[in-house]
Amino acid sequence: QVQLVESGGGLVQVGGSMRLSCAASGRTGNTYTKAWFRQAPGKEREFVAAISGSGTMTSYADSAKGRFTTSRHNAENTMSLQMSSLKPEDTGVYFCAAKMSFYSGAVNDQSGYKFWGQGTQVTVSS
Repeated sequence: QVQLVESGGGLVQVGGSMRLSCAASGRTGNTYTKAWFRQAPGKEREFVAAISGSGTMTSYADSAKGRFTTSRHNAENTMSLQMSSLKPEDTGVYFCAAKMSFYSGAVNDQSGYKFWGQGTQVTVSS
């Protein structure tokens, strides 16, 4: 079992950058595939990015490609999402999630993720 806690959200200007972190705890937390999802007000939750347990495989939503980078910091048992060139449409609650394998279902399918954090708010002000 793994527990996830997000941090780093807040208010940022359009075009700015922000780094989100997800701290994981648990016996084998570093081996789990982890992902970022977000939910804007009045909209469905959507996939943002995912990274394998090894950190060698990543997947990004089209909206995130070229602007967002997710990485693992296994020594600290954390995962990060570095966001740059932020747009108003990036606003939302960002969640980190984890599942057993990068290959167990589609990485962008939220139903495959067993463990979820509480979320952190990101607001991009124009």
